[in-house]
Amino acid sequence: MSKAKKKSTSTGTIALNKRARHDYFVDTKFEAGLCLEGWEVKSLREGKAQLVDAFVIIHQNEAWLIGARITPLLSASTHVVCDPLRKRKLLLNRKELDKIIQVTEQKGKTCAAMALYWKGNHIKCEVALVTGKQDHDKRNTERDRDWARDKERLMKHSA
Repeated sequence: MSKAKKKSTSTGTIALNKRARHDYFVDTKFEAGLCLEGWEVKSLREGKAQLVDAFVIIHQNEAWLIGARITPLLSASTHVVCDPLRKRKLLLNRKELDKIIQVTEQKGKTCAAMALYWKGNHIKCEVALVTGKQDHDKRNTERDRDWARDKERLMKHSA
């Protein structure tokens, strides 16, 4: 008798923080685990997460994810009081935490949550050390992106 394997229907990515890529220069990325409750995992399986205003703070040598919204499912959380914006502990090793602490103490540097995704049967958060962009930097990035798109079109038509 062979056992049927369960197929995964999702692509792996739960939520992206596109706003962070627009507002910041990304320097270094880390992969962190998350301490979640049962209703949060069920909601994340359904893709009910937003990272728009999410950021990472360091408190008593622990990393915490603040501002990430995980909307509770009506059917999965009937007996639990759910707080969609609660702070969630990030699981990082000591070297990564020390690096984040050292860099965020510098002026203009911060730590932002970039993505939530599945890795096997675990939920991971991509955390990045970032530097803020000014308005002219954002315009330059947009101009470069437009030029790359136009250049690709020109190369396509000329070939």
